[in-house]
Amino acid sequence: MLNTNLGSIEAHFADLIWQNQPIHSRELAKLCAEELNWKRPTAYNVLRKLCEKGIFQNNNGIVSSCISRQEFYAIRGEHLVEEAFDGSLPAFVAAFTAHKKLSEQEIQELTDIIHQGRSERL
Repeated sequence: MLNTNLGSIEAHFADLIWQNQPIHSRELAKLCAEELNWKRPTAYNVLRKLCEKGIFQNNNGIVSSCISRQEFYAIRGEHLVEEAFDGSLPAFVAAFTAHKKLSEQEIQELTDIIHQGRSERL
């Protein structure tokens, strides 16, 4: 099972990889020095951890993703709904909209998603 637990710094690092992949690990370390003010060993250690989580791979120094950013965050969202809302998407939406008013465009987009999901099941 994919481990989607990332801290904010790990998420920023992951975004750097997604935006620049495929990228050589040396280039990634240089990018991390510029963007995150990290030394090379820090970049390599975090990369190793994210590879162990199954998000990225490092083949002969070339770093690439095992899963797209969109897929990763979709899985992370599914885990959140499962853990925090007992798998109830309506409970999640109710909690989300309790603190954020949806625009008419957002309501229409959600309605379209629901109708698309319903038609795919039929």
